[in-house]
Amino acid sequence: MVRTLTLLLAAALAAGSLPARADAQRVRVAATPGPHAQILEAVKPIAAKRGLDLQVLEFSDYVVPNEALAAGEIEANSFQNQPYLDNQKADRGYRIDSVALTVNFPLGIYSKRHKSFEAVPAGGTIAIQNDPTNGGRSLLLLQDKGVIKLKAGTGFKPTVADIVENPRRLRFIEVDAAQTPRSLDDVDAAAINTNYATPAGLKPTDAILKEEPKGPYVNVLAVRSVDKDKPWVAALVESYRSPEVRAFVDKTFGGAVLPSW
Repeated sequence: MVRTLTLLLAAALAAGSLPARADAQRVRVAATPGPHAQILEAVKPIAAKRGLDLQVLEFSDYVVPNEALAAGEIEANSFQNQPYLDNQKADRGYRIDSVALTVNFPLGIYSKRHKSFEAVPAGGTIAIQNDPTNGGRSLLLLQDKGVIKLKAGTGFKPTVADIVENPRRLRFIEVDAAQTPRSLDDVDAAAINTNYATPAGLKPTDAILKEEPKGPYVNVLAVRSVDKDKPWVAALVESYRSPEVRAFVDKTFGGAVLPSW
C-alpha cells in the first residue's frame, strides 16, 4: 500500500506542483478536487510569507488522503469533517489529529428529474454515499426534513438498516461519494457533498433539500499526531484561517462554502 501511495503522490506532484524552495519548509497537503483544493491554492501565498512551501495534491476519493497521511507520505490533509476522521481512526487505528476547523459544506440533495423533493414519487430511488459518515449524514438530513425516521441512539452514523419509518417507501442506493453526481441520471435524487457537487456543475442553491449550516460537519485540517505541536502546523493553521482566505471563500463560493472563523 505504501508503494502505491508513493506512486500516486509522485504523479500528483508531477502534475501540479513546483519544486520546493530551498529557503522554505515543504508541506504537502492532500485535498479532494474542487473547493478544498481551490481554498488551499489561496492559502499558498499566505503560507509562503510564513516560510512554508505548500504543495497541494488532489485525490478524488475520501480514502487515500488519510492513508497517505498515516503512512508519512504527506504532512497534512484538508478534506474531511470530524465525525469522518473519528470513524477512520476507530476503524483503522490512524494516529491523526485535527488541528483546526476550516469550512463547512452544507450537504444537498439534488435531482435532474424533480423541482422539489415533494415531487419525488412513492417508491422513488435516492442515492446516498456508501461510507458510514457521509451516508449517515444524508439519512440524518432526510430525518431532519421529515422524510424518514431513524432508530433512536444511532448517533452520527445511521445506516439504511436503521430506518424505522419510510412512509413514501423510498429506495436507497449506496454509491461511492465521488460517484454521486454521476448517479443523478439513474435515480430520482442523490445526496451529494458540496465538494463533489461544485466540480460537477451543480449549484448548492439548486439542491431540493439542503442541510442547515450549523452542526458537527465543519471540516478540519488534519496532521499526524506526532506533528501537531510543531511550529509549521501553527503557521499552516494561521495561514488557512486568515482574513485573506476568508475573503476568497466568501467571494468565490457565494455562501455554498462557509468559513468557520
